[in-house]
Amino acid sequence: MDYIQKGSTRYWRSISALFLGSFVTFALLYCTQPLIPVFSEQFNLTPAHASLSLSLTTGFLAASMLIISWLSDGRGRKLIMTISLLGSAVLTVVVAFTDNFVLLLTLRAVQGIMIAGFPAIAMAYINEEFDPAITGLVMGIYVSCTSVGGLFGRIIISTLTDFFSWHIALAGIGLLSVVVSIWFWFSLPDSEHFLPNKRLLREMIPALSRNLHHSTLLSLNGIGFLIMGGFVTLYNYIGYSLMSAPYNLSQTAVGCIFFVYLVGTFSSTYMGRLADHIGSSRVLCLSIGIMLSGCLITLNGNLYVKILGVAILTFGFFGSHSVASSWVGKCGGVDKAQASSLYLLFYYVGASVIGYMGGKFLSWYAWDGVVFLISISLSIALLLAVLLFKTEARYNVGITNES
Repeated sequence: MDYIQKGSTRYWRSISALFLGSFVTFALLYCTQPLIPVFSEQFNLTPAHASLSLSLTTGFLAASMLIISWLSDGRGRKLIMTISLLGSAVLTVVVAFTDNFVLLLTLRAVQGIMIAGFPAIAMAYINEEFDPAITGLVMGIYVSCTSVGGLFGRIIISTLTDFFSWHIALAGIGLLSVVVSIWFWFSLPDSEHFLPNKRLLREMIPALSRNLHHSTLLSLNGIGFLIMGGFVTLYNYIGYSLMSAPYNLSQTAVGCIFFVYLVGTFSSTYMGRLADHIGSSRVLCLSIGIMLSGCLITLNGNLYVKILGVAILTFGFFGSHSVASSWVGKCGGVDKAQASSLYLLFYYVGASVIGYMGGKFLSWYAWDGVVFLISISLSIALLLAVLLFKTEARYNVGITNES
């Protein structure tokens, strides 16, 4: 069977299934992010402790990535992704009925394990099933889908919480996700270029070793850690700033800030296509630079300028992630699933570690401290991207001279 070609029936079936699958995944993953200030108030918690409702989920998600990718090598991509979607949706409904924060954290940790079954395998599916000439574009579309899921998940949660309660908000999005999960199973085309390979668990070690000794992959993993950490930190704590003086915004109004995610829907596709034409390293440097400038703009006290800074950082983040994740797939060779999983392990560990530390910096130095932490993270990421650019330039010069 040929690869999935742009514009074909299989192309549109795949894109629509991946769209809704990623919508569910990232809506459920980030559903507690707009509730962090609410949890602080209801359970009398510090910002850092309240943020564990997200940090624990991303942490367990990251820790499960490698095992899940190994399972998918033997069980198949589509089956694992469907189980992931349905299981995490059901757990969200269960979370909605708890009033104990420790139990809530436990359930969210288990949910992180379930959610892990979708992101890394979806990336592997894209790199295996689509025409290699359009993988950058398709990965960009996929990442843009994650932005839509994150956007509407947060807005639905914020609005329903304002009008009803966070319990009803979580139950509603959980039930919606159950329906989407069932639809996903019937819509996603079966893999045509994947052959089940029931490898022993110990065989993962050589694959991981190959990836960790691949300098480009190692740099991309570091970039994933830093950009995701900075991105999640900003969205974890921006609500504290906007819901207090001098802004005093409501939960619904703060939820509407997530509409800036729409710029990520555009940037991930645009930057993915641009990387196919002018090179991944150039676009990666540009995207991270945009993130850094947006972060610094949020220091401005004017509400509209601050929101503009959030939008600019969001634009740069989704462009960066789209390019980096696509590049990882191209470098993975025979270990595509493991390479994608390792990248996402670093990516989500960054969300957990830097995201948690952001709460400490908020308590110590207010919003200026959060911006400082994010800026340091993005500066290091930009340095790694520049090093990749120089390495790629030297490689291209070598190829030219040999010709």
